[in-house]
Amino acid sequence: MVVLSCASQPTTLPLPPQDFRVIEHVILIIQENRSFDHYFGTFPGAEGIPMEDGVPTVCVPNPLTGECVQPHHESKDKNQGGPHSHRAALADIDGGRMDGFIEQQVSWLGEGAEKAQAKGIVGSVMGYHDDREIPNYWSYAREFVLQDHMFESVSSWTLPVHLSIVSLWSAKCSRRDDPMSCVNEVGWPDPPPDLVMRSGEVLGGPDPNYAWTDLTYLLHKNGVSWAYYVHDGIEPDCADADEIECTPVPQTARTPGMFNPLLYFTTVRENGQLGNIQPIENFYEAARLGTLPAVSWIVPSYQVSEHPPMLVSAGQAYVTGLINSVMSGPEWDSTAIFLFWDDWGGFYDHVVPPEVDQNGYGLRVPALVISPYAKQGFIDHQVLSFDAYAEFIEDRFLGGQRLDPATDGRPDRRPNVRETMMQLGDLRLDFDFNQPPRPPLILPENP
Repeated sequence: MVVLSCASQPTTLPLPPQDFRVIEHVILIIQENRSFDHYFGTFPGAEGIPMEDGVPTVCVPNPLTGECVQPHHESKDKNQGGPHSHRAALADIDGGRMDGFIEQQVSWLGEGAEKAQAKGIVGSVMGYHDDREIPNYWSYAREFVLQDHMFESVSSWTLPVHLSIVSLWSAKCSRRDDPMSCVNEVGWPDPPPDLVMRSGEVLGGPDPNYAWTDLTYLLHKNGVSWAYYVHDGIEPDCADADEIECTPVPQTARTPGMFNPLLYFTTVRENGQLGNIQPIENFYEAARLGTLPAVSWIVPSYQVSEHPPMLVSAGQAYVTGLINSVMSGPEWDSTAIFLFWDDWGGFYDHVVPPEVDQNGYGLRVPALVISPYAKQGFIDHQVLSFDAYAEFIEDRFLGGQRLDPATDGRPDRRPNVRETMMQLGDLRLDFDFNQPPRPPLILPENP
């Protein structure tokens, strides 16, 4: 039996009179390729895997065996996901039936599917973890805020998602540095030169054209500091989102890539902001010294990304270290940390994403709010997407300015203003800015 759950409309609660100017630093920690049910499907109080007497009441068909596979606990630290392209997202969702996950995994495995079935790999996308494997993530959820209706902004893979995280749009532009030449492209925007197929074929051109307007344009225009921190190592994802493993590509703050798209935005270059793209060591130093910028994005390398088949424990240790560095520094009392995973990675989730426009939303992903002002043990059931992070930043630092072609001073042809979509909830509901700042929760990096 397959039981479906559709995302509800945002909870409409009155916002109390609060002054969120106590938040001086917003940090977005972006991890890789896990679904909400995969990490928090059994978290008490969250909308997780439908169960009756502890037994899942949902299942997904395995085309190799004809059986319907239920979600199951997965204790392995190394997991095998599935394809996560725009095409795979549509197939997984399957018109709201949410039953394409194993079929897509089998399709990706191709001729090796029968051998993978014998090894128990097929159906691994139905596995879920709990506090036995990810105790720190569950501790953050218990102590701070867990968001159980956070969806990808776009129903797609790494490159479109990371473009939308910094600009709320994924597009393709026909004229160099001309935002009005850009048109909507959720599947395959201009690839940077790092895109290499598993075969070794280089797909990316020398200089992609990201001419539309991104959030750093408004931040720079208003004198708001920002930094984009890149973890040195290997890139976490493949050029083809229907592939899980591919030729390794080096990643640094100076190398172009899917996880470092701001290097190619016209606004960043023209505003002289390329130096704001920095190695991760600079983040630890800023946290220690109390010199964090107002807005920080942090992207991982493959080794610590949690991107299958990399170890969950390695990613948790890295994220814990990032958070501990902020909590141990002098600016914890003025910081909001948003921790989220960029896409579902082919793993099962049972909630049907809302349809807001031709771009998404995509599938549901884990998301946490960690702050001295975060409500304790709160589960936020609002419908959210990564657009909500931009809205929070704009409301806090930009007086409510939006990436709106009609008002931002640099018009482009984006189909809508994502921050104002009626379905989108308000992140301020996750905070109590009137409470005294709560003490840090320093956790062991390797519990």
